[in-house]
Amino acid sequence: MNQFSTIFIILLMLGTMLQLWLSLQHFLHIKKHKTTVPQGFVEKISLKDHSLAANYTMAKIKVQYVDLIFGAILLALWTVGGGIHYLDSQLQTFELSPIWLGIVVILGVTLISDIIGLPLEIYKTFVTEEKFGFNKTTPQLYIKDWFVNNLVSFAIMIPLLATVLWLMDSTGTYWWLLVWAVFISFMLFMMWAYPTFIAPLYNKFTPLEDQELKQKIEKLLDSGGFHCDGIFVMDGSKRSGHGNAYFTGLGSKKRIVFFDTLLESLTHEEIEAVLAHELGHFKHKHIVKKLINTSAISLGCLALLGWLIEQNWFFNGLAIDTPSNHLAILLFMLIFPVFNIFFTPIFSFLSRKQEFEADEYAVSQTGKIHLPNALVKMYKDNASTLTPSPIYSAFYDSHPPAPIRINHIQSLGDSQ
Repeated sequence: MNQFSTIFIILLMLGTMLQLWLSLQHFLHIKKHKTTVPQGFVEKISLKDHSLAANYTMAKIKVQYVDLIFGAILLALWTVGGGIHYLDSQLQTFELSPIWLGIVVILGVTLISDIIGLPLEIYKTFVTEEKFGFNKTTPQLYIKDWFVNNLVSFAIMIPLLATVLWLMDSTGTYWWLLVWAVFISFMLFMMWAYPTFIAPLYNKFTPLEDQELKQKIEKLLDSGGFHCDGIFVMDGSKRSGHGNAYFTGLGSKKRIVFFDTLLESLTHEEIEAVLAHELGHFKHKHIVKKLINTSAISLGCLALLGWLIEQNWFFNGLAIDTPSNHLAILLFMLIFPVFNIFFTPIFSFLSRKQEFEADEYAVSQTGKIHLPNALVKMYKDNASTLTPSPIYSAFYDSHPPAPIRINHIQSLGDSQ
């Protein structure tokens, strides 16, 4: 134990207590308002549906309590508790090369943590989601997904980690600049490859067959100067009753994806409005801005790691006697969220600002009626609470709360 150990433990405790307090405020606020539908939604959301959304959100918060406490304990055990040091020392007896030792240790900690957390994830799916009618996943499909997830993750991470560890070992003091270039290249590659090669491992994607809707969408895309590789319907109902729509991909591999559950609940005009919102993110260059922000943050983090790797107190404070490149990466990845949690409100605020801008674009393309109607249906179908705690929402939410968001849309001028 050293001064860094003390700072880390204090911040871990403060961050966990802050998140528990925020979740409690969220729970109490929702419970207080669960018997009254917010003004402006009375004619669109029944008290039964409003109460269902409140109960669903409160049930998820109860699980979140356990998740937060359990996660903090597990992190402490891995780090200051000596868990990583023990695993690393045991694996060293196999006399692996430094690169392969690093890969096995990092993936080993990841896999063990995943297995330890599996009971809670199963509870979320087969108890919480099942209770409120959202789970469509069978135990057989859940097991298959778990194995596929890990196989895909290992297939991706092994060559990436091998490259990073080799660069750290062989390119001198400023290895982090080359690793940053690899990271950015990898991120762009995954954005390009995910929709074509990875997503189909989990879901079936079929071209949109509704010709009338397809023509509306193509007209909207043409008006915005947006080009994509296709418009697809995903069998989201295979695993969940939740609905959504999104853009994915990069360059010529961009595609539009609708959950089949979403298409069943919205009219053509409402689907067009939801799509116009997503298109608004591209028109305002939000995707590019996020890529730039991610690139800048990752560069800063790697530069920080490049400095920390030379500091014995960093390793000693986290129960490591013998520093190594792979342990530096693993420790940094594990403890980064402890420090980053206090910056969450900043990123949430910036994200909500972009959502407002995307809404404004959608209204300019499809009017002020269809997007609010679509949002109300989506809130109802997904059992999203209409009364989140203001302080919880300000801290976490990437999207504005329902009343604020819809009031903003309705306040836009006729020119919008």
